[in-house]
Amino acid sequence: QVQLKESGGGLVQAGGSLRLSCVASRLTFSMHNMGWFRQPPGKEREFVATIKWSGGNTDYADSVKGRFAVSGNNAENTMYLQMNSLKPEDTAVYFCAAGRYGSKRSEYVYWGQGTQVTVSS
Repeated sequence: QVQLKESGGGLVQAGGSLRLSCVASRLTFSMHNMGWFRQPPGKEREFVATIKWSGGNTDYADSVKGRFAVSGNNAENTMYLQMNSLKPEDTAVYFCAAGRYGSKRSEYVYWGQGTQVTVSS
């Protein structure tokens, strides 16, 4: 059974940084493209970032461009999301997902359980 496990969430002040990790088990990492989504309190889950292993293409939601960076290590089956200049509106549960390269939830097959990120003002 494929498992995705996020870690690295927590409480941080506005302007601070966090790095999220997503470790995949029983998944051939290089055969799936990966993404990060988030669900703010009381809102729908939304796209944050995606990475295509072949070629290293990345794409980001406009709200995080220039502040967040997605990367990964195929050998360790791990994807990262470096989050800088955090804002209170970045507060959400962050999920990693595996599937196709894209910004739509429907393009992803496997999902993690999420990690909470809280940014205080």
